[in-house]
Amino acid sequence: MTTASAGFDSSWLAAQKVAEDAAALGRDVVLARDLLGRSSLLIDDMSERLAPDSPELSSLRERFVEVTRPFTGLEPVQTARSMFAPELFFTAPELTEVSPRADGVGRICTLERTVVGTDWLQRDDDSASGTPVSRRDRRVALYGFKGGVGRSTATAVLARHLADLGRCVLVVDLDLESPGVSNLLSDEAGRPRHGIVDHLVEAAVGNADNLELVGRASLLNHHGNGEVFLAPACGLPLEGQTYSYLSKLNRIYTDLPATGDGAPPRPFAVRLEQAIAACEDQVEWLARRPDHVLLDSRAGIHDIAAVTLTRLSGLALLFAVDNPSTWEGYRMLLSEWQRRPDRARELRERIRIVGAMFHSAGDTERLGVLRKNAYDMFVDTLYNLPDEDEPEPFYTPEGQVDDAPYAAIPILFGNDLVGLDPLRSRRWPELPFVEAAYSKFTTTVERLLPDPHEDA
Repeated sequence: MTTASAGFDSSWLAAQKVAEDAAALGRDVVLARDLLGRSSLLIDDMSERLAPDSPELSSLRERFVEVTRPFTGLEPVQTARSMFAPELFFTAPELTEVSPRADGVGRICTLERTVVGTDWLQRDDDSASGTPVSRRDRRVALYGFKGGVGRSTATAVLARHLADLGRCVLVVDLDLESPGVSNLLSDEAGRPRHGIVDHLVEAAVGNADNLELVGRASLLNHHGNGEVFLAPACGLPLEGQTYSYLSKLNRIYTDLPATGDGAPPRPFAVRLEQAIAACEDQVEWLARRPDHVLLDSRAGIHDIAAVTLTRLSGLALLFAVDNPSTWEGYRMLLSEWQRRPDRARELRERIRIVGAMFHSAGDTERLGVLRKNAYDMFVDTLYNLPDEDEPEPFYTPEGQVDDAPYAAIPILFGNDLVGLDPLRSRRWPELPFVEAAYSKFTTTVERLLPDPHEDA
């Protein structure tokens, strides 16, 4: 009997159902999907061998092939004992646990072999990412699903506000494909010779020790004893030196193997963490430990955004303009985390929506609509999770919400902000319309940040 071919999504769902049935027999399983989307079911039989011609394995194989066609892997169902190197799959760092072992039921994990995107669901524990909590909690990710929402300008304004309070601030330009905040903070006089991309490339071959990664923000005037440093995406080489940014950019996302016996592999997330940590260390060497590190993240669904939001930052500011495409995009993104309730709970505690580009300070009705739309999105994705009994907290009709992630922080918008040129007006953050637009944003974020280092 033949069946209709499944599509990409329905094939994966059907494969997961077979994986659940296999795990119900007491063995751990890994559901792997290759670059073409073809899936294979891997069964751990190391403790008790599963014969290749056993009725149990034959039945699983027949059913798996039937329901996943045409997205069936070249080796649809394999056992650990039949594999040359099963540890590459059953203990891979990229494994995502779907359900743990319990009551005679095996553990279920998925393993995605993709070009980008696997980092959205990875764990952010110290051993995996190399990010100490003490560093992560001082980092703020600024992210927009869509570009053009004023994220980089907000990063620069927030840096200046914190410096005015006497804080030491490091801004890291992680919009590597389209660097923006660097030009708002520094001209050539303040630009270091190397950038984040240089560290990713040089560190891959053990040559990153002497890179000049940070410089003082030369375009950002501020008061008091605060300091602002910039770690740009792209460095500024000395005159006459060759510098091919594109050639480096094309090579930075590679996961690297271990360098020796006992050494762990170096996935992109770990390499990016090491680059940011190197920048923080240079600021401490030049001045003092940075009190706050602002990560100006790339927009859209991208590995840099995934790593920045899920593993590198203690607070994630999600910029949103109140329109259907914004909420559809965020809903698509947050739904990925819904598949991992433990990750969803952890992430929703450190996310805040930023309502970008409001046209007037008195437009409270529109702000209330945005907050309600944000609330609906969070309830559909990161709240009311499958293993939670308590419903999401009540949302008042007036939109009077407190520090919940959907309590949008407003940034006002005016035509004067369009075409702002920091090179022509170095005191641009002090302009009245700029301060008016960002005052609620800066003071609210300030309240969410940890206190500065006591030894400052």
